[in-house]
Amino acid sequence: MVTASAMQELTDFESIFINDTPLIDTRSPGEFGKGSFPSATNLPLMSNEERAEIGICYKVQGQQAAVELGHQRVSGSIKTERVDAWRAFAKQHPDGALFCWRGGLRSKISQEWLLESGVTYPRINGGYKAMRRWLLDQLEAICESRNIIVLAGKTGCAKTRLLNEGNHGAPFPNGVDLEGLANHRGSAFGRRPGGQPTQLNFEIAVAVAFVKASQHQASAILIEDESRLIGRCALPPVLQTAKQAADLVLVDASLDARVDHSFENYILANLNALRESGLDDDIAFQAFADGLMESLERVQKRLGGTRYKALCEAMQDAIVQHKLGSPDAHKAWIRTMLSEYYDPMYNYQIEGRADRVLMRGTEQEVAEFLIHRYSGSATS
Repeated sequence: MVTASAMQELTDFESIFINDTPLIDTRSPGEFGKGSFPSATNLPLMSNEERAEIGICYKVQGQQAAVELGHQRVSGSIKTERVDAWRAFAKQHPDGALFCWRGGLRSKISQEWLLESGVTYPRINGGYKAMRRWLLDQLEAICESRNIIVLAGKTGCAKTRLLNEGNHGAPFPNGVDLEGLANHRGSAFGRRPGGQPTQLNFEIAVAVAFVKASQHQASAILIEDESRLIGRCALPPVLQTAKQAADLVLVDASLDARVDHSFENYILANLNALRESGLDDDIAFQAFADGLMESLERVQKRLGGTRYKALCEAMQDAIVQHKLGSPDAHKAWIRTMLSEYYDPMYNYQIEGRADRVLMRGTEQEVAEFLIHRYSGSATS
């Protein structure tokens, strides 16, 4: 007999997200692909096709007929295979839980089948819908109540490095790496191997990161100065609004240093990432070269015909030299892009926010300022 205690439901969403509780998402692969949680693994009760068929049955014949059809479709070896997958996950993650869309039939059936197999495993009250709603509400509350400091500076001044290494070589516990969550460096050349998350997954990841950052004893949450779009991922509107009113800390770096930093991140690191993904060296290099040319083409209109043509020729020459073993040739066109394209845009944008600048300094000076004033980790 199934008892109420065996059918445990979890309601402490804050603990779930702060602790990265391992989660079984029992929804279909199609639902999971649109959006889920960072610690979730898709082990569905039904396939996409099964869900579609049962959904039609529900609309035409009602819930009872749909449940009966579901038990017919997910039975025998199919049922055994899916329960075994849940059992293996539960054994590996005894502190985890499972959920479906609303914490209803699918997660309840999954929980019951697990219990029949000898495994007691909790489910999330309210499911995906309730957890996502809670996260978005928390993000809104944090953006409205907490002080947010924006790290700004010209392209290549190592803002991301500062955020992730400036706290005595470690990340700031109250920092949120928006570019990392978007898997994109933010500029026209910012694409990274592996692609970007869906918009839903990005918004969820941002909300989870803000919930975690808000737990630390710090007087502010630190983010980078991003535009509305990081690649194709849009900042949640509530964060855009908070960012527009936030104070700034400016990171200064020489043009030479910014050229070197951009070279390391946009050239060497990107090519290495493609090679480490398992691609053949020649294929990886060609993908890298094509990506550079496509990125330049995306800003062709803003550059203007004459400057675009000159940069295109310089980039093509650098790619040839790189192929021959001289990657430093890229630094020439990088310098031009920084000084003639990105810097004027930055200067224009920062002029209208000069009254909100708290301090400016080198990467090291800014790191020390943030540690002692905003991180809550001055004694670490």
